[in-house]
Amino acid sequence: MRFHDHRHAGEELGLRLLEWAADGEIANPVVLALPRGGVPVAAEVARALNAPLDVLVARKIGAPGHPEMGIGAIAGEDPPVYDSRALEMLGLVEDDLAADVARERAELHRREELYRGGRPAPDVEGRTVILVDDGLATGVTARAALRHLRAKNPARLILAVPVCALQSAETVRPDADDLVCLHQPGSFRAVGEWYEEFAQVSDNEVIATLRRPGASSAQHPSRQSRA
Repeated sequence: MRFHDHRHAGEELGLRLLEWAADGEIANPVVLALPRGGVPVAAEVARALNAPLDVLVARKIGAPGHPEMGIGAIAGEDPPVYDSRALEMLGLVEDDLAADVARERAELHRREELYRGGRPAPDVEGRTVILVDDGLATGVTARAALRHLRAKNPARLILAVPVCALQSAETVRPDADDLVCLHQPGSFRAVGEWYEEFAQVSDNEVIATLRRPGASSAQHPSRQSRA
């Protein structure tokens, strides 16, 4: 199963979640995208569910000399989440990555300000939170994001991705109440191989998507009514 592009993947994921919504399994949802690649996917999910869309910025911590290989991740001001097996295989301890964590934390703050422009993070307490990315490779970024969200007391926490590595899905599953993955191939090398077109999503695209009418109205309804 391959997807034409991010939008197509989001449409398919939205259809699956719409089935859940029709059965009453998704109440008061808010859709959060992991930028940048997760944003166009999440936009289609939010459209299908008629739910608000926002972002949760998390940053991958790459292996020394191989930044594309995620061995850890951060979200918010939370401590890093590491892939302990990867650290052991590479002969690393957490302190070896302190400079990388500081650099990625600064980039996380920069992107939060860029994407939100001072707008507060969405209030997810008591809501069904659907965290969306364009795929699950190592899963460490999703784990950091899910743990960050869990601390904010959502009623239900769903991770939704079009494609995922089997082992990573099992690793992430304990951090979510539900995992929705449309395609779990037996052989998985990279997320991009499951898309016919896998163009990089720009900061400008993220900002434009979040500025669409209704996209970022993710504050809790009860708090909105008191504003």
